[in-house]
Amino acid sequence: MTPAQLADLVRATATEVLTTRGLDVAALPDDVGVERPRNPDHGDYATNVAMRTAKKAGVAPRDLAGWLVEALTGRDGIASAEIAGPGFINLRLAADAQGAVVGEVLAAGEAYGTGDEYADRVVNLEFVSANPTGPLHLGHTRWAAVGDALGRVLAARGAKVTREYYFNDAGGQIDRFVSSLVAAAEGRPTPEGGYGGAYIGEIAAQVLAAEPGALTDPDRDEVFRKIGVDLMFDEIKRALHAFGTDFDVWFHERTLHDNGAVDTAVQRLKDSGNLYFSDGAWWLRSTDEGDDKDRPVIKSDGKPAYIAGDLAYYLDKRARGFDLCIYMLGADHHGYIARLRAAAAAFGDDPNTVEVLIGQMVRLFKDGQMLKMSKRAGTAVSMDDLVGFVGVDAARYSLIRSSIDSVLDLDLDILSRRTNDNPVFYVQYAHARLSSLARNAADVGLEPGTAFGLLEHPREGELIRTIGEFPAVVATAAELREPHRVARYLETLAATYHRFYDSCRVLPMGDEEISDLHRARLALCVAARQVLANGLGLLGVSAPERM
Repeated sequence: MTPAQLADLVRATATEVLTTRGLDVAALPDDVGVERPRNPDHGDYATNVAMRTAKKAGVAPRDLAGWLVEALTGRDGIASAEIAGPGFINLRLAADAQGAVVGEVLAAGEAYGTGDEYADRVVNLEFVSANPTGPLHLGHTRWAAVGDALGRVLAARGAKVTREYYFNDAGGQIDRFVSSLVAAAEGRPTPEGGYGGAYIGEIAAQVLAAEPGALTDPDRDEVFRKIGVDLMFDEIKRALHAFGTDFDVWFHERTLHDNGAVDTAVQRLKDSGNLYFSDGAWWLRSTDEGDDKDRPVIKSDGKPAYIAGDLAYYLDKRARGFDLCIYMLGADHHGYIARLRAAAAAFGDDPNTVEVLIGQMVRLFKDGQMLKMSKRAGTAVSMDDLVGFVGVDAARYSLIRSSIDSVLDLDLDILSRRTNDNPVFYVQYAHARLSSLARNAADVGLEPGTAFGLLEHPREGELIRTIGEFPAVVATAAELREPHRVARYLETLAATYHRFYDSCRVLPMGDEEISDLHRARLALCVAARQVLANGLGLLGVSAPERM
């Protein structure tokens, strides 16, 4: 019995009790939850449904709890029910009902943890979207890991997800990039406000290799723009693919200006009255959605402001059928929350069609010192630097396992160790250990069995209950857009498995005859291994069979 199934049983029982006693069933909360008590001596699960329902139902919490305990006792799957404190109910599951979770995992396999609550959502998930003017830095790398994991989590719960990268290939930053390439090609210093770093010289040399006469071409800057930007795009795509992050759509901002989409979007808002004219400019009332000031869309010189492209881009997403547009932006983009919601409202959409997730910076430490520079990038530590230090798995896992709301400090010394204080090693080692156990079981002819009622040891129950929580963890991670919850859960599962393994022998010893308990324990181990693999897969991290 999973926590969700137990919650359904508690709700059904509470409905029956209220109905029988002539009380208002509407007093029941929408979410009748059950949770693991901190002290396992109190039971397998606890619920506060009596305390949350009693006042509306017009009865004392302990009275309602008593009626529920009486009704729950003896129900299929319930070994015992007891009142605790002012009206909590502690529940213990029958071993066979609890162990049924193992069978569910084995039957579902890779599908265990999936759901369909987002089956009607068509999601555009835009992340990374770095300017094509240099290598991806640590902030981009964090979004590459978290964004990809969030896409996997949402898809696991039924959403149709399109991962999208928005190339800002229009505007002043591209002009500065081009001037930096030309200066490098001519052997001049980086121009003021330009981009430095060895990569600029490398790309400039590649432009000249492709077009030897580029420096004397009448359209010199356009030659360097076209070839140089494409080369930078290719470099970004290569780094992302090597990091395990691929996109369904690579969208170029420049197309919105070239095909008239920006003009169309602006005119539509003028016609609808959602832009107002003041001081020679056209403004969007972004203060209506909490912005600190209204934003100009068309500047007083008649040129579109940056937000004009955002308006056209949002319209383009909606025209492609997306009913939820998630933007994952850096810590310096808080103002975009109100602006993008205001854009949605201006076009007649629910502002909640837009979600903006803001991620904080990443700091890298080695030997107790923060690393600030990348020789090749010339500015910040890059994605390639981090992967070169610790590998893809450790980089991805360490970037995903913490909430994006907090600044993330990564210790390269810890992430390079093959020890239990390295979180990714700890989780992967649990999977490898289970894989080794499966191989050893096969060598002695031991196969998984179904006598789950024999799994009565406290460590067996703890492992079963932890496995049973996985679908709810994934569902919550999707609902809150927090894939770090999956990583933290996997660490809990790994620790729970290691405690089980230390207390419960799975393989027969010597000439010991194989028993149903051995088979049931092996099935439990197979289920734990499956859940670890499923969870690591949601993070885009490998599940090694040997370490």
